[in-house]
Amino acid sequence: MTRGPDAAPFAERLRRAGEVSAAHGVDVLLVTPGTDLQYLIGVGGESHERLTCLVLPAAGHLAPPALVVPRLEAPRLAGLPLDELGVEVVTWTDAEDPYRLVDDLAGGPTHAAVVDSMAAAHVFGLRDAFGDVKQSLAGPVLRELRMRKDAAEVAQLRAAGAAIDRVHARMAEFVQVGRTEEEAGAAIAAAIVEEGHTGAAFVIVGSGPNGASPHHGVSDTVLRRGDVVVVDIGGPLPSGYYSDCTRTYVLGEEPDASVRESYAVLQDAQERSVAAVRPGVTAESVDAAAREPITAAGLGERFLHRTGHGIGLDVHEDPYIVGGNDLVLEPGMAFSVEPGVYLDGQWGARIEDIVVVTEDGCERLNSRPRDLVVLPG
Repeated sequence: MTRGPDAAPFAERLRRAGEVSAAHGVDVLLVTPGTDLQYLIGVGGESHERLTCLVLPAAGHLAPPALVVPRLEAPRLAGLPLDELGVEVVTWTDAEDPYRLVDDLAGGPTHAAVVDSMAAAHVFGLRDAFGDVKQSLAGPVLRELRMRKDAAEVAQLRAAGAAIDRVHARMAEFVQVGRTEEEAGAAIAAAIVEEGHTGAAFVIVGSGPNGASPHHGVSDTVLRRGDVVVVDIGGPLPSGYYSDCTRTYVLGEEPDASVRESYAVLQDAQERSVAAVRPGVTAESVDAAAREPITAAGLGERFLHRTGHGIGLDVHEDPYIVGGNDLVLEPGMAFSVEPGVYLDGQWGARIEDIVVVTEDGCERLNSRPRDLVVLPG
């Protein structure tokens, strides 16, 4: 488990989580390790077979928040601002039943909401301990909070965007004729760390026909002169906030006219979609802004996925920019805008930036050129 920054942002998040829980008719939130717990109290890590669980009563309930943790793991909490947050640390040993302990601390709820990522073993353990208490997912409560980034979160996403831009600026070092996608990907992954990330969460180097598979990854395919190459990369900063940016390159020579024409349609679609982002519009309208020009050019069936996904402590989170999502955008919402075109057996292309909704539009967090860049080869 890791130490977060100062306590003030977490105190505000806990307060808001209690209020939103009450508004949803939830008496207590039960949050095991993962990004939701990191968001609420700055405690990272993963859930294991021994239960660690934040017990967070809704606003209006008298029970204080508590963090149930195995006694052998309690020393790892040293230095965290849990006292300042008013979170009581309650330890248990292997001879005790932690689920009964959570039940006691919850203060007799009628409706408990468990975090969406909770392991099934813990879900069932809590169900047995709570008996007839209604249980539901905590996603509707926590999504409402996490979708709206505060200034500190936006600053971290801005830093992440700048860091991954620095990697794309070095792409000629990595994507070269004669290398395999795997070799280029390994060099890119190292650069992602060099430029400030704690690791590479994903590296896609899709050359030629491989670029027509949106989630290709890397392979032993050798990069060739004239290849169109999709490079989609990202990872977390030490704060846990992610970058994610895609650019499309050509190796060693200008592409033919058909590639240029299709790419121009894609570039126009990405620009139109970004321009559509502002408070008060729906997520699906931003998707439509990207999809309409691609469809008009006869490439609609080549755009295989949603236009974007939210980003923060998870690389994919709400809001999702997709048809049918009538969520109204608000300042602080951060997400990708990444239309693509994919021609089976030939080539593919994608342009991806992270944007944050502002009071009157949006801020792009990636600034590298969006043209079809020709690398030396």
